Amino acid sequence: MFDTVAPRYDLVNDILSLGQDRRWRAETVAAVGPRPGQRILDLAAGTGTSSRPFADAGAIVVPADLSEGMLVVGKQRQPDLTFVNADALALPFADGVFDAVTISFGLRNVEDVAAALAELHRVTRRGGRIVICEFSTPTWKPFRTTYRNYLVRALPKIAGATASNTAAYDYLAESILAWPDQHALADLMFDAGWRGVGWKNLSGGVVALHRAHA
Repeated sequence: MFDTVAPRYDLVNDILSLGQDRRWRAETVAAVGPRPGQRILDLAAGTGTSSRPFADAGAIVVPADLSEGMLVVGKQRQPDLTFVNADALALPFADGVFDAVTISFGLRNVEDVAAALAELHRVTRRGGRIVICEFSTPTWKPFRTTYRNYLVRALPKIAGATASNTAAYDYLAESILAWPDQHALADLMFDAGWRGVGWKNLSGGVVALHRAHA
C-alpha cells in the first residue's frame, strides 16, 4: 500500500494536514535534540524527510522503513543517507546501539504496537531516549467531533483529488480513529520498559509527542 503512494507521499501529507506536518516534524526534531556524533534510529522514515534534519545536525541517522517503495524514493531524494529495510517487530540492529530512537506517524501501522515499543527499547542504550510523533485524540470535545467529521468525510475527498492510491488514505482515517489516546499510549510505553513517559499535545491534541528514556 505504501509503495504506491511513495512518490507523492510528502506532498499529499502537507496538503491533508494544511501544512501543519512541518510544525509537527520540527517539534519532533527539537524533542530528540540531535547532536553531532549521536546515533539516531528514525523508524518508519519513509522517503527520509524526517531524517534530514538529524543528518544536518551532524548526527549519524539511520532511516529505516518496511516499504521498499518508500526506500527507493528516499534513496533518490536523499542519496547521502543510509536507508535500511527494517521490520519494526524484528529490528536488524544489536542491543543498545542508538542514543535515540524516533518514529513519526508510523507506529499506528505496526501490527503489534507493544512488541514494536519493546524492540525500540532493546536497540536503545541505557539512558537513551524515544520520541514518538503520532496522531492522537483532540483534548477539546467540540473540536474532537469536528475533527472526526473531517477524517471521515473531507479527508477521503481531498486524498481522492491528490493521491495516487485513495485506499491508503481511507486506511489513514480508520487507523487514526482506532488509535489509543495519549494516556493509553503512555501506558503501552511504560509496559515496554520505557520510563519517565510524558507527552506534549500539538494542534489541540490532533497530534501528540510522546517522550521517554530507556
